[in-house]
Amino acid sequence: MNRRDFLKWTGSAAAAARLGGLPQVRAATAPSGRTAQGKKPNIIFIFADDYGIGGLSCYGSDRFKTPNLDALAQGGIRFEHCFAMPLCAPSRGVCMTGRYPFRTGVVDNGAGSAAHPDKEVPIARVMKQAGYATAVAGKWRQLQYFSTKEDAQRWGFDEFVVWGVEGNKGERYWDPGYNKNGEQIPDAKDKYGPDLLQEFVVDFIRRHRNEPFFVYYPIPLIHGPILRTPDTPAGGTELYADNITYLDKLMGKLVAELDSLNLREKTLIVFTGDNGCTPQASGAKGGGGGAIRGRNIDGAKGSMKEGGSRVPLIVNWKGTTPAGQVSKDLVDLSDFFATFAELAGAKLPEGVTIDGRSLAPQITGRQGTPREWIFVQLGNQWYVRDARWKLNNQGQLFDMKDAPFEETPIQADSTEPQAQAARAKLQAALDQLRPQDATGAPPKEQKKPRKRVGKKKQ
Repeated sequence: MNRRDFLKWTGSAAAAARLGGLPQVRAATAPSGRTAQGKKPNIIFIFADDYGIGGLSCYGSDRFKTPNLDALAQGGIRFEHCFAMPLCAPSRGVCMTGRYPFRTGVVDNGAGSAAHPDKEVPIARVMKQAGYATAVAGKWRQLQYFSTKEDAQRWGFDEFVVWGVEGNKGERYWDPGYNKNGEQIPDAKDKYGPDLLQEFVVDFIRRHRNEPFFVYYPIPLIHGPILRTPDTPAGGTELYADNITYLDKLMGKLVAELDSLNLREKTLIVFTGDNGCTPQASGAKGGGGGAIRGRNIDGAKGSMKEGGSRVPLIVNWKGTTPAGQVSKDLVDLSDFFATFAELAGAKLPEGVTIDGRSLAPQITGRQGTPREWIFVQLGNQWYVRDARWKLNNQGQLFDMKDAPFEETPIQADSTEPQAQAARAKLQAALDQLRPQDATGAPPKEQKKPRKRVGKKKQ
């Protein structure tokens, strides 16, 4: 549809059918992503916890320095408009299935068990079928639990070290209670959890360096409780900044390990977050998720405002991704399923609606077909958003030209042509998705996240 046709479009049901904006993928994908040697790329998918764009200096953070993540961005693509769900479980469910929350039932943090591997087709299983060695290392919480190798294999993982399994009484940081391949890690006293996860990831990579591997790395940093790190000086008080610095340090060490193994040009690194920053932890004023370029981000973790869902996305595949590129393409977390499958030459599940749109073209230096809009849901609230406008399930339209700092409400009876066209376009997208049909009766009102960081594990 060209611009002239779109401006003539009225938003009727017939026009909605012509929109074609729903990025569903059901067929086999072409194996377009390969290394220079013609082999499938290794993939490391790093999923930071409670880490919005306000935590990275390459996104303009005024408070935090992230030189290693900045270097990854400089050597690859930094996406400016990547959107998660506003809380942990819905985001993780979308990543593992490529499907929006209303399709899986994981609409909030209390519904994670709905994403069961017997009902869904997890991305790790797709990668396993494509010939990949697979592993997960980090936080596995609020999705269907697993504690044995047999359980993990149903999700598609050959090996795992996870925190958050059912009955797990240990912590995620100091003296961690991690389950490794069905057994509790022994002698964890005085050990730092993220270090143990990194050791496992590096060991897995070394053992599988001669075959394609897929590592899902949902690192627990920087979720509360915000504690000292191994590098925090005695009496140090900048604990939140210390946690970000340590996360960045681990990312630098991971890249250095890939370099030492001569795997950098064979490995795609994807770094993103599960939702926006926690305002109390980030030190933001007014409830925002941090600050960039001298302005506070509007909204934070748990919020349906921009700061609740806008997250960093850095994609680096040395020698393949265009170095130093900054992309304004719209991305949401469902896109990773389709992307990884295409790069692996994998066949997507038949008869299953996959909401993602593959980023493989952009990653491999081509234009691709960017999204027209993204979808965000938390409980009984949702919205669609394009590059300029946002429409929620209550029919409220917002002008997002000043996002992520401010959203401007537009009156329902506005006669401004651009606003009318945007409302028609985005309403047609919601009409295609029809989340209200899949969710049935509206769930109970979503509880606001606790104000004190770290009091309740998530």
